[in-house]
Amino acid sequence: MALDDYYLLGRSGLRVSRLALGTMNFGQSGFHAPYGKTEDEARAIFRTYVEAGGNFIDTADFYTAGESERILGRLIAEAGLRERMVLTTKATNSVDSGDPNAGGNSRKHLIRALDESLRRLGTDYVDLFLLHTWDRITPVDEVLRTLDDLARAGKIRYAGLSDVPAWYAARAQTLADAHSLTPMVSLQLPYSLIERTIETEHVPVAQQLGLGVTAWSPLGGGFLTGKYQRDDARELAGEGRLTGDGATGRTWTDRDWDLLTTVRDVAEKLGVTMAQVAVNWAATQPGVASAIVGASRPEQLESSIAALGFEIPDELRATLDQASAVPPSSVYRMFTPEYQGWLVNPGAKVADKPVGYQPSVLNWR
Repeated sequence: MALDDYYLLGRSGLRVSRLALGTMNFGQSGFHAPYGKTEDEARAIFRTYVEAGGNFIDTADFYTAGESERILGRLIAEAGLRERMVLTTKATNSVDSGDPNAGGNSRKHLIRALDESLRRLGTDYVDLFLLHTWDRITPVDEVLRTLDDLARAGKIRYAGLSDVPAWYAARAQTLADAHSLTPMVSLQLPYSLIERTIETEHVPVAQQLGLGVTAWSPLGGGFLTGKYQRDDARELAGEGRLTGDGATGRTWTDRDWDLLTTVRDVAEKLGVTMAQVAVNWAATQPGVASAIVGASRPEQLESSIAALGFEIPDELRATLDQASAVPPSSVYRMFTPEYQGWLVNPGAKVADKPVGYQPSVLNWR
């Protein structure tokens, strides 16, 4: 694989790079300010990505209080690459604490948020517009009608979802299909060797209904780079620096540290870095259209791009899968091959299957 090998995003004709450039750290304002980069620093990262053939850019109105969009818009215009880029932005988070309608997924807020994003980005449309997260309030049909109207107005080319329950994604896509509304083509979710819970429902939903999964935090919040050691865990956690991904509130367990050892062993056998193993694994998993990678400097991004330059052999991938597997819980235990075996008459004979037959019981990952 290479960055200029493009893949269709979900059930659409939109071609995107296997790695998307995350720009959450473009700018030095707002919530993300401590990790932010100046415009000159962001320019070097952006140019490294596009010069390698990348075309998939991810931002949001919430990132660095809108500064990410402003910087990104200037960089794209400066490079003259607007039509080549697949520009993605997102909206849900409140942009005005004093206004109850300045957040969430209501029609009022989404239209306002997109208009303001277009102004900051210096463009009259975005290629992909996502809900940033489920707001637990707005009816899904209101969201769909709004996205459809924005597409018909030419302000967005495609629509998608980010960080929503699997049932919500299924309902949204089903209603869109039933009423000939703009379909969802993308489902953005946290996914990595350390965080595989979306495989229970989200990935199957995406595969069945035509949504391309874009995986954010494929490095597990930096944990999978190997920069932290088990012996340092107590001290770093006490400083608030090793309490896991802020979005999930995860704390690292003995099982996680054991996984890190496995990732290190695989990296040594392949002659690559641990981070490259993690990015490669996430980007090539079933249902994943693209993995979102950020960078604090060009060299770091170059290393992530190089993660597309090798293949993880089947036996090593199986080792990673086993070490990182999420045991099925509750009713999901009933869908494993082991449980299904109890339901089949062991003496029954199975005839030859017709062409195109798909087994009803798949291997549990």
